[in-house]
Amino acid sequence: MKVKSINSLQELRSILTARKRTFLLLYKSNSATSGCAESYLEETAARLSEAAILKADVVNVRDIHPAFGVDTVPSLLVFENDSLKNIIKGCQTAEYYKNLIENQLYQAATGGESGGPSVTVYSTPSCPWCTTLKNYLKQHRVAFTDIDVSADPMAARELVNRTGQTGVPQAQINGDWVIGFDKSKINRLLNING
Repeated sequence: MKVKSINSLQELRSILTARKRTFLLLYKSNSATSGCAESYLEETAARLSEAAILKADVVNVRDIHPAFGVDTVPSLLVFENDSLKNIIKGCQTAEYYKNLIENQLYQAATGGESGGPSVTVYSTPSCPWCTTLKNYLKQHRVAFTDIDVSADPMAARELVNRTGQTGVPQAQINGDWVIGFDKSKINRLLNING
């Protein structure tokens, strides 16, 4: 899939009403940092056919960034339905974008599956053990909320205050903390035979 260029806030709003998850890169043409983000996001889009990935050049599209309070570019905006859920600033790697978008799409597909366990994963997109943990949960069809502590400094501080640990992954499963990818503890807390 190719990243689709959009030209107005109205065009964005029409797309948001039709999709559960949408990703929009706000960038500035002829900027090295924006070019970096645009290039890596294009690479990511080529690998993820089911994602709605958009881009808008703030030089030409002047109504989107003020509507969402974005004052620096490049910025990747993550939407759930028509609500802005997260803003990732700066140029990230293609792997970062891929992990971020895959996790958001997985969460949208599972829809939180009410009645199941309450699982929150604290991670970073570049952490291999974080990816292992999230893939393990997906394999066992466990819905979870993923909090990227590299993009959310307040969540990172809160995590350290709660657990005393700075490393990731960390997971909270029905109120119990799991530090790292502790498979036996995860299996026990989620009643997984394995």
